[in-house]
Amino acid sequence: MAEAEAMAARLAQLEADNARLRRLLDEAGTSDGLRHGLRDTLAMLRAVLRLSAETAENVDGYATHLEGRLDAIARVRVAADTFGEVSLHTLISDELMIHLVREGEQAALEGPTVRLRPKAAQLAGLAVHELCSNAVEHGAFGLSKGGVDVSWAVTGGGSQAPGDLTLIWKELGGRGVSEPARRGFGMQVLTEMLGYELSAAVALAFEPDGLRCTIRFPLVPRIGRMVEEDHADEPGEPG
Repeated sequence: MAEAEAMAARLAQLEADNARLRRLLDEAGTSDGLRHGLRDTLAMLRAVLRLSAETAENVDGYATHLEGRLDAIARVRVAADTFGEVSLHTLISDELMIHLVREGEQAALEGPTVRLRPKAAQLAGLAVHELCSNAVEHGAFGLSKGGVDVSWAVTGGGSQAPGDLTLIWKELGGRGVSEPARRGFGMQVLTEMLGYELSAAVALAFEPDGLRCTIRFPLVPRIGRMVEEDHADEPGEPG
């Protein structure tokens, strides 16, 4: 009972801080674009706070996992370019490094240059963070020879129509995993938040080597774009 009360009190305090920050943004002379971006981030943080509290098994677990999730969102904001876009490759590589998994050693990354808009990047960063955390606690990253292949591709579409981005996270050399009995935070991010915000379809396969996760969503302008290397520094359409 004490743990539940402490968690509820902490959540209430964080939400109060969130509300005060929103009021300050309204009172300050913040540009519409910046205010919109910050509001999206605050809404994301609020959802993370609430879901973390609802799915936590104890106060210590709540604090530890919440810190990691907030850090993941912060890393995405830091990685953004002057247009607010984030490289998908950088987003994944940075999150893997935080979990001591290096590209070219335990991880292989392959895909075209894709840049995500701020809100989509934060959601993708949070999803990758949850996949990494799960691999450390239950999957391939918990074993010395474990690793992951991450690949993505953009298919379909045409000159006037966006294609679909498909990302595959495939753990290797891990331990067999089974579908969890309860829906934790990571499962809700993958199956609910991505679906609602990005119109994503997510398929999870619990295989002998570890988890295989396939995420597919339309690469419309508000979400992101695929670019040629020669044009990677040009801004995309406003989201």
